Amino acid sequence: MSSSNFVDVTSPTHFQELLSQDLNRVSVINFWAPWAEPCKQMNEVAKELSVKYPAALFLQVEAEEQSDISESFDIEAVPSFIILRGHTLLNRISGADAAGLIQAVATHASSPHYNPLSRTDNAPAKAPTVVPSGVGEKEETPEQLNDRLRRLMNQSTVVLFMKGTPEAPRCGFSRRISGLLKDKNVSFTHFDILSDESVRQGLKVLNDWPTFPQLIVKGELVGGLDIVQEMVDNGEFAELIA
Repeated sequence: MSSSNFVDVTSPTHFQELLSQDLNRVSVINFWAPWAEPCKQMNEVAKELSVKYPAALFLQVEAEEQSDISESFDIEAVPSFIILRGHTLLNRISGADAAGLIQAVATHASSPHYNPLSRTDNAPAKAPTVVPSGVGEKEETPEQLNDRLRRLMNQSTVVLFMKGTPEAPRCGFSRRISGLLKDKNVSFTHFDILSDESVRQGLKVLNDWPTFPQLIVKGELVGGLDIVQEMVDNGEFAELIA
C-alpha cells in the first residue's frame, strides 16, 4: 500500500493543486516512463524515500503521458527528478542516480520548515573554481568541434545520435527509432548525446535540426523518427542504405 505522500499525478491541474497545498513543503517529482528499465529501479527508490521522509511530497509523473508538465521543467530524458520547495527549484537529478537522489532528498527534506523573511527565484551562486595558470585543456574551437562532429557522423554507414543507448534509451523517440532499426536488421552505431553537451548543441547547428534523435546515413542527416518511419514504410530507407 502506497503512502499518502506518494502520489501518481493525473493531470497538470492535479499537479498544480498538489504543489499549492503547502508552499513550504519539499516536493520530489519523479519523471518516468513505463518502457524505461532504469525507471523501475528509481521508482522503488522514490517509494522507499517517501516512507522515510513522510513530511515531503513525492509525485510520480509519467513523462510522455503528462508532456505539458515535462516540458515545463525541460525534461528531455527519463528518469529525471526535480526537487522543489513550493515552486522554488532546489535540485535536479538526471538518470538512474540512486545515490544522488538519496543524498539530495536527505539534504532538503531533512531541513526544518520555516517561513523565510524573503524569497528569491534565483539559483544560489556557484562557488568560484580556481584553476592554476597553464592547467587544464584548451576549450574546443567551433572548427575543431565541427571536425569532431563530422568524424562521429562518418564513423559508420548508419549513425544514430540518441538520448541514452539502444539498450537503455532515455526518451520515447530514441527508444522507438532504435527499435525500428533493429526490427529492420539495420546495422548502426550510436552516440548518447546526453553524455556530451558540445556534441548535443553542435549537431543542432551543424545539421540545422533542433531535436533528437538524429539519424545519419553516409555522413548526412536523414531526420528524426517521423521521417525515418515514413521512409521505411515507403521503401526509400532500404534504397538509401543499400
